[in-house]
Amino acid sequence: MHILLIHQAFASLDEPGGTRHHELARSLVQRGHQVTIIASPISYLTGAKRSDQKRFIVRSQLEPGLTLLRCNTYHALHRSFTHRVLSFIGFMVSSFIAGLGVRQVDLVWGTSPPIFQAVTAWLLSRLKGVPFLLEVRDLWPEFAIQVGVLRNRSLVRLSEWLERFLYRHADRVVVNSPGFVAHVTQRGARQVDVVPNGADPDMFDPADSGQDFRKEYGLQGKYIVLYAGAHGMSNDLGVALQAAALLKDQAEIQLVLLGDGKEKPALQEQAQYMGLQNVHFIPALPKQGMSAALAAADACLAILKAVEAYKTTYPNKVFDYMAAGRPVLLAIDGVMRQVVEQAGCGVFCEPGDALALAEAIRRLAADQELGRRMGLAGRSYVAAHFNRHHLAEKLALLMEEMQVKSNT
Repeated sequence: MHILLIHQAFASLDEPGGTRHHELARSLVQRGHQVTIIASPISYLTGAKRSDQKRFIVRSQLEPGLTLLRCNTYHALHRSFTHRVLSFIGFMVSSFIAGLGVRQVDLVWGTSPPIFQAVTAWLLSRLKGVPFLLEVRDLWPEFAIQVGVLRNRSLVRLSEWLERFLYRHADRVVVNSPGFVAHVTQRGARQVDVVPNGADPDMFDPADSGQDFRKEYGLQGKYIVLYAGAHGMSNDLGVALQAAALLKDQAEIQLVLLGDGKEKPALQEQAQYMGLQNVHFIPALPKQGMSAALAAADACLAILKAVEAYKTTYPNKVFDYMAAGRPVLLAIDGVMRQVVEQAGCGVFCEPGDALALAEAIRRLAADQELGRRMGLAGRSYVAAHFNRHHLAEKLALLMEEMQVKSNT
C-alpha cells in the first residue's frame, strides 16, 4: 500500500521537534508499505528554514520506501497570528500541488493541527478516489479558543464549521488521546479509533547518568529538573520560572529548559530580570540527541496552562520521560494525570501553581531513591501500554482494513 501523509510540521529523527510521524512511518515501511510525506521546509518549533530551499519541491529518500517532499511555503510562521495563518494556508495550497504529482496512492493520511492541511488531504483523497484517514492530535480550534489565541467570532464560526466538515467527511478518524473521543464524535466523526501517543523504550537507557551532557552544560553534581519541548503560549513556562525563584535557596536544584518556540526570548528576558541563576536555556535537540539529555535529568517536567480543554491531552513528552526512566513532575490535569498515577511514575501538582510545583521538586530532590523507583515504574508502564512499536502495528492494521474496505 502507498500511503500519502500531509504534515506541515513533520520532523525527522535528525531534526528538533516531535518525531511521532517519522517513527510511525518507519514502522509502516518495515511492514511492507510505501510512505510519501509532504511537509514544509520551515521548522514548526523554531520558525526557521531548515535549508535555503529555492526549488518549489525538494525530494529526499529518508530510507527505502520512505520519501519526503518538502514544498516551499510562506516562511514567517512565528511573526504573528496573521502570518501564522498565512503560512498554514500557503502550505495547504503548495502541499495540494505537490500531492497532485504523487502517483498510485492507496490512502491519504491527514493530520491536525494545523487543520488547513487536513483539507488538502481530504481533497487529494477524493480526487485520487482513495480513503481519507484524519488524525486528530489536538482539538483545534477548541484549544486556540480557550487559550485566547482565536477570538474573532467570524473566524471561530468558520473554524468550527471546517472542523465538523472534516470529521463528517473522513472515512475514519484517529485520535491520540481517549480524551478527544467525545469531542470528535459529538461533531460528526463516524468511526473513531484511539492510537495514543507513546514512546520507543529502546531509544532510551535508564541506567545512563548523562555525564557528558552534564559536563557540556556545567551541571555536574546538580539535581536537574528538565523540561523538553516547545516554548509556546500554552506551555506555561512562566510558572516554571516562578517555581525556580522559590527554589533559589537550594542551589543544587537546577531547572533546564530545553527546546525552542515563540515565547523563548521573552522567557529568557524574564529569567534574567528575576536573577535566576538556577535556570538554563538549551537549544532544541533532534530526537537522536534526546536520550543523552533525558539521561542527565533527575526529574522531568510536563506543564500546560490551567485550561479545561488541556485535561483531554496526552502530551508526547510525558511518554518519552517515562521511557527514559525518569520521574515526571506533572502540572497537567485530566487523562494524562490518570496515566501517571496509574503508573506510579510521578508527582502531580495543580497547573498554574508555582508554589505547588516548587514543593513537588523539593520532595523529589530530598528523596532521590523515590524518584528512581518512580522512573523505573514509568518505563515498565510505557513498555506494557504505550510502546510505539505496538501502536504503529495498530495504526497499520487500521489502514490496511480501510484499503480492503475501499476495494470491495
